[in-house]
Amino acid sequence: MNKIGLYTKKVIEHFKNPHNMGRMKNPDGIGKVGNIICGDVMWLYIKVGKDKKGREIIKNIKFETFGCVAALATSSVITDLAKGKTIEEALKINRNDVVKSLGGLPPIKLHCSVLAADALTEAIYDYLSKNKREIPKELRETRQRIEKEKKEIEERYKEWIKIEEEMHKK
Repeated sequence: MNKIGLYTKKVIEHFKNPHNMGRMKNPDGIGKVGNIICGDVMWLYIKVGKDKKGREIIKNIKFETFGCVAALATSSVITDLAKGKTIEEALKINRNDVVKSLGGLPPIKLHCSVLAADALTEAIYDYLSKNKREIPKELRETRQRIEKEKKEIEERYKEWIKIEEEMHKK
């Protein structure tokens, strides 16, 4: 593995020159995910079109991310992995694909690959929902996990705020 400090050269390349970065006007689907513990927030936008065979593909994809080196790099690489793929193919992209494409991530930064994969899942879910399309079972299950994790994080956050407020009263 060709590394620069904690990160591979590929991670640094994506961080310094991210692909498909920016907001998209009138996206067909939006995925927003975050990790309150580390503070990373990702928005992923997709535009869906048809390929020559008439299959729905991710014609365009962009992201906006507020986060660390790994958060930006994983956001960039997920767009490369998903662009031009059918919806079905894009749904199969997972955190391991993201990590492999970047040549690895430090263990403490692996959660960024989960965020990137989850942002893509959320954008596809949003697209299918808006268009009153059938949601595949696997996507429903992944979405349930994401929602459960969001609730857990929100509950922890409320607890932290409560503790923080009590500490300031003293």
